[in-house]
Amino acid sequence: MSIGDSATVMSTVVNQTDRPAMDVHGLSVDIRTPDGSVHVVRDVSFSVRSGETLALLGESGCGKSMTAQAVAGLLDPIAEVVDGQVFLEGEDVLRMSKAQRRKVAGPGLAVVFQDALTALNPVFTVGSQLAEPFRIHEKLSRRAAKERAIELMERVGIPEPRSRANAYPHQFSGGMRQRLLIAMAVALRPSVLLADEPTTALDVTVQAQIMELLADLRTETRMALVLITHDLAVVAEQADQVAVMYAGSIVETGPVAEVFGNPRHPYTRGLLDSVPADAERGARLRSIEGSPPQLAAIPSGCAFRTRCPMARDLCATDPPPLVETGVGRASACHFWKELADA
Repeated sequence: MSIGDSATVMSTVVNQTDRPAMDVHGLSVDIRTPDGSVHVVRDVSFSVRSGETLALLGESGCGKSMTAQAVAGLLDPIAEVVDGQVFLEGEDVLRMSKAQRRKVAGPGLAVVFQDALTALNPVFTVGSQLAEPFRIHEKLSRRAAKERAIELMERVGIPEPRSRANAYPHQFSGGMRQRLLIAMAVALRPSVLLADEPTTALDVTVQAQIMELLADLRTETRMALVLITHDLAVVAEQADQVAVMYAGSIVETGPVAEVFGNPRHPYTRGLLDSVPADAERGARLRSIEGSPPQLAAIPSGCAFRTRCPMARDLCATDPPPLVETGVGRASACHFWKELADA
């Protein structure tokens, strides 16, 4: 039985208390180009429960951010969702009207972008921007909303929040801006938070602080966190579940400890082998040969076959389906059992 079939069966028997905070089924996204449509996200399915962190992991260009933008309804006009469903606490947000989506944005689903300086409005004070969700969704007065904004700034570790609420984004450091963006995202205690590489361009110490803050907020509010990253160390430390993406598709899923301890897809194995955990000075670092394919020219059969050390004739003709390989685990490789037994 394939994962798509099993997900359909499971969805008919799951009860209200077991329902995930967010459940994505068969999400596909195309980008329109002068030469025709390009499939950039292909039949992506995953779910995340309240209080849980799911990491979308993969190299740059594999479709992680495009998946998040599709889920959040933030696709560029040249891109469109061509298939799939995104259930947020039981309701398909892809079928909602714009007015319904605006009501969901904030208390239901929130996003932390990777570049806080461009995500924050440069012409408004940070206090006014943090107060806006309270004024729109909770109908608070300007003064009451600002007080809530100051409380949020204090919660995420902004020093002297009352005076700094009147400052502008450019007057904060990169780490402080990222904290402000997180504060804005969690203001209405969302059910699901999408964090798109939230520590990009930050130094290691600040990265650790930001990830610790997200972990604390997740525990405090029981929100589900979808963490988009290519940092294996962050995934190992922060995530409960992982979905590995390659060329717009998910190729392996499962609990982080199990996937990292015994990967069942050659791409996952390649990513893990690329980490210089026991490298010696002067030794050649291991890497995955070649480069990810252009999404407009995906190889036939298995998209990873041109870089895969296990590739065989079958891989060139038959695309491997994502199939169950154990309890809570799945892989899109014809020869996953060989990896599991290795």
